[in-house]
Amino acid sequence: MSAGTKRRIPMTVTFFEMTAKPSTLPPPQPRGRHAILKAENPTPHFYRYLYDAIGGPYLWVDRKKVTAEALTQIIHDPSNALYVLYVEGCPAGMAEIDFRKEGAANIAYFGLMPEFIGKRLGYFFLYHACQNAWTRPISRLTINTCTLDHPRALPLYQRIGFTAYAREERFVELP
Repeated sequence: MSAGTKRRIPMTVTFFEMTAKPSTLPPPQPRGRHAILKAENPTPHFYRYLYDAIGGPYLWVDRKKVTAEALTQIIHDPSNALYVLYVEGCPAGMAEIDFRKEGAANIAYFGLMPEFIGKRLGYFFLYHACQNAWTRPISRLTINTCTLDHPRALPLYQRIGFTAYAREERFVELP
């Protein structure tokens, strides 16, 4: 491939919605010390660290295409919330919730660092991300996943109470 050529990788995106707070039982507390903190005005560097470490294996590229200034505007917007899961004091996951559409919220990005996958943290963290979203006056919470994401993402979303409402064939363009 020549310089400047982009690779297009096909993927199927599945869109999910939830129209009421999850009625599932709360997950058990994970072992060890853990905390979910809302990142207030995170720096672009910290955000990109989370985004790249979590999304790198799944080819997350959208936020890499924006400048630091544009990213700062997004992540500092009061209608955008970034929650970070910490385990034993280390960042273990992120949940970015976009509230910019009135009456709705979208979990724009959700995931765990590779070292924390398989430790029963996904359901715990997603449950609390959903609970945090429903503290706002919303009537719909959405999230999506694609065939490039972790294979347990789709069943996790269904287990927590999301229902699929659409699918699309798309491409991700890699530099």
